[in-house]
Amino acid sequence: MSDETDSPTVRRDTRRKRILRGVAVQTAVAAAAIHLLWAWPRLAAPPDARPYLFVAGSALAVAVAAATLRGGEYRRLYALGAGTLGTFLVGYLAWHGADALATLSADAIAIAAAVVELGGLGAYLALYRLAPPTSVAVERRRGGDETDRGDESEHDGREEAVP
Repeated sequence: MSDETDSPTVRRDTRRKRILRGVAVQTAVAAAAIHLLWAWPRLAAPPDARPYLFVAGSALAVAVAAATLRGGEYRRLYALGAGTLGTFLVGYLAWHGADALATLSADAIAIAAAVVELGGLGAYLALYRLAPPTSVAVERRRGGDETDRGDESEHDGREEAVP
Protein backbone atom coordinates (compact mmCIF):
# COMPACT_ATOMS: atom_id res chain seq x y z
CA MET A 1 0.00 0.00 0.00
CA SER A 2 1.11 3.52 -0.58
CA ASP A 3 1.94 6.02 2.12
CA GLU A 4 -1.01 8.16 0.97
CA THR A 5 -3.60 5.48 1.70
CA ASP A 6 -2.01 4.63 5.04
CA SER A 7 -1.68 8.22 6.27
CA PRO A 8 -5.03 8.36 8.16
CA THR A 9 -4.02 5.31 10.23
CA VAL A 10 -0.42 6.25 10.89
CA ARG A 11 -0.86 8.68 13.77
CA ARG A 12 -3.16 8.39 16.74
CA ASP A 13 -3.69 12.13 17.05
CA THR A 14 -4.94 13.10 13.65
CA ARG A 15 -7.72 15.66 13.82
CA ARG A 16 -10.41 13.28 12.57
CA LYS A 17 -9.51 10.63 15.12
CA ARG A 18 -9.43 13.14 17.98
CA ILE A 19 -12.91 14.34 17.07
CA LEU A 20 -14.24 10.80 16.72
CA ARG A 21 -12.70 9.77 20.05
CA GLY A 22 -14.31 12.80 21.69
CA VAL A 23 -17.71 11.95 20.22
CA ALA A 24 -17.34 8.27 21.17
CA VAL A 25 -16.37 9.07 24.76
CA GLN A 26 -19.08 11.67 25.26
CA THR A 27 -21.82 9.52 23.78
CA ALA A 28 -20.79 6.44 25.78
CA VAL A 29 -20.84 8.44 29.02
CA ALA A 30 -24.15 10.08 28.09
CA ALA A 31 -25.71 6.71 27.26
CA ALA A 32 -24.49 5.34 30.59
CA ALA A 33 -25.94 8.33 32.44
CA ILE A 34 -29.30 8.01 30.68
CA HIS A 35 -29.51 4.30 31.48
CA LEU A 36 -28.56 4.89 35.11
CA LEU A 37 -31.14 7.66 35.32
CA TRP A 38 -33.79 5.22 34.15
CA ALA A 39 -32.54 2.24 36.20
CA TRP A 40 -31.82 3.81 39.59
CA PRO A 41 -35.41 4.24 40.81
CA ARG A 42 -36.35 0.77 39.49
CA LEU A 43 -33.63 -1.28 41.21
CA ALA A 44 -36.05 -2.44 43.90
CA ALA A 45 -38.45 -4.00 41.36
CA PRO A 46 -37.40 -7.67 41.45
CA PRO A 47 -39.41 -9.04 38.48
CA ASP A 48 -37.67 -6.70 36.00
CA ALA A 49 -34.03 -7.54 35.24
CA ARG A 50 -33.43 -4.46 33.07
CA PRO A 51 -32.29 -2.09 35.85
CA TYR A 52 -29.53 -4.48 36.88
CA LEU A 53 -28.47 -5.01 33.28
CA PHE A 54 -28.49 -1.25 32.71
CA VAL A 55 -26.21 -0.67 35.70
CA ALA A 56 -23.77 -3.31 34.45
CA GLY A 57 -23.95 -2.02 30.86
CA SER A 58 -23.44 1.55 32.05
CA ALA A 59 -20.36 0.55 34.02
CA LEU A 60 -18.98 -1.16 30.92
CA ALA A 61 -19.76 1.85 28.72
CA VAL A 62 -17.94 4.20 31.12
CA ALA A 63 -14.95 1.84 31.34
CA VAL A 64 -14.72 1.66 27.55
CA ALA A 65 -15.05 5.45 27.33
CA ALA A 66 -12.20 5.91 29.81
CA ALA A 67 -10.03 3.42 27.95
CA THR A 68 -10.83 5.14 24.65
CA LEU A 69 -9.82 8.47 26.10
CA ARG A 70 -6.67 7.34 27.87
CA GLY A 71 -5.64 4.13 26.15
CA GLY A 72 -3.98 3.25 22.91
CA GLU A 73 -5.54 2.87 19.52
CA TYR A 74 -7.00 -0.63 19.68
CA ARG A 75 -9.59 -2.00 17.29
CA ARG A 76 -10.84 -4.44 19.91
CA LEU A 77 -11.59 -1.57 22.28
CA TYR A 78 -13.53 0.26 19.57
CA ALA A 79 -15.44 -2.93 18.74
CA LEU A 80 -16.32 -3.29 22.43
CA GLY A 81 -17.58 0.29 22.54
CA ALA A 82 -19.69 -0.18 19.42
CA GLY A 83 -20.98 -3.50 20.75
CA THR A 84 -21.97 -2.03 24.09
CA LEU A 85 -23.93 0.84 22.57
CA GLY A 86 -25.38 -1.44 19.89
CA THR A 87 -26.54 -3.86 22.57
CA PHE A 88 -28.46 -1.08 24.27
CA LEU A 89 -30.23 -0.33 20.96
CA VAL A 90 -30.93 -3.93 20.02
CA GLY A 91 -32.06 -4.68 23.56
CA TYR A 92 -34.62 -1.88 23.40
CA LEU A 93 -35.98 -3.19 20.11
CA ALA A 94 -36.08 -6.76 21.42
CA TRP A 95 -37.78 -5.80 24.68
CA HIS A 96 -40.54 -3.76 23.05
CA GLY A 97 -40.86 -5.84 19.89
CA ALA A 98 -43.28 -4.61 17.26
CA ASP A 99 -44.33 -1.65 19.44
CA ALA A 100 -40.75 -0.33 19.73
CA LEU A 101 -41.27 2.71 17.50
CA ALA A 102 -44.55 3.68 19.15
CA THR A 103 -42.99 3.26 22.60
CA LEU A 104 -39.91 5.20 21.56
CA SER A 105 -41.90 8.14 20.28
CA ALA A 106 -43.80 8.41 23.58
CA ASP A 107 -40.72 8.43 25.84
CA ALA A 108 -38.33 11.40 25.75
CA ILE A 109 -35.58 9.62 27.69
CA ALA A 110 -35.72 6.70 25.25
CA ILE A 111 -35.41 9.09 22.31
CA ALA A 112 -32.37 10.74 23.91
CA ALA A 113 -30.80 7.34 24.58
CA ALA A 114 -31.39 6.13 21.02
CA VAL A 115 -29.93 9.28 19.46
CA VAL A 116 -26.87 9.18 21.71
CA GLU A 117 -26.35 5.46 21.12
CA LEU A 118 -26.59 5.84 17.34
CA GLY A 119 -24.05 8.66 17.40
CA GLY A 120 -21.68 6.69 19.60
CA LEU A 121 -22.10 3.56 17.52
CA GLY A 122 -21.16 5.51 14.40
CA ALA A 123 -18.14 7.09 16.10
CA TYR A 124 -16.83 3.78 17.42
CA LEU A 125 -17.30 2.09 14.05
CA ALA A 126 -15.45 4.93 12.32
CA LEU A 127 -12.61 4.66 14.86
CA TYR A 128 -12.50 0.91 14.26
CA ARG A 129 -12.20 1.51 10.54
CA LEU A 130 -9.41 4.09 10.94
CA ALA A 131 -7.37 2.17 13.51
CA PRO A 132 -4.47 -0.07 12.54
CA PRO A 133 -4.76 -3.79 13.26
CA THR A 134 -4.41 -4.58 16.96
CA SER A 135 -1.14 -6.45 16.40
CA VAL A 136 0.41 -3.27 14.98
CA ALA A 137 -0.85 -1.18 17.91
CA VAL A 138 0.51 -3.72 20.42
CA GLU A 139 3.88 -3.80 18.66
CA ARG A 140 4.05 0.00 18.73
CA ARG A 141 3.31 -0.09 22.44
CA ARG A 142 6.03 -2.70 23.07
CA GLY A 143 8.49 -0.64 21.09
CA GLY A 144 7.97 2.26 23.49
CA ASP A 145 6.33 4.46 20.87
CA GLU A 146 3.21 5.47 22.75
CA THR A 147 2.67 8.58 20.64
CA ASP A 148 2.58 6.66 17.34
CA ARG A 149 4.97 9.10 15.67
CA GLY A 150 4.60 8.78 11.93
CA ASP A 151 6.91 6.97 9.50
CA GLU A 152 9.24 5.26 11.95
CA SER A 153 6.47 3.42 13.83
CA GLU A 154 4.59 2.76 10.59
CA HIS A 155 7.61 1.07 9.06
CA ASP A 156 8.33 -1.09 12.12
CA GLY A 157 4.72 -2.21 12.57
CA ARG A 158 3.96 -2.74 8.89
CA GLU A 159 7.05 -4.87 8.19
CA GLU A 160 6.22 -7.38 10.91
CA ALA A 161 2.55 -7.54 9.94
CA VAL A 162 3.30 -8.46 6.30
CA PRO A 163 4.15 -12.15 5.66
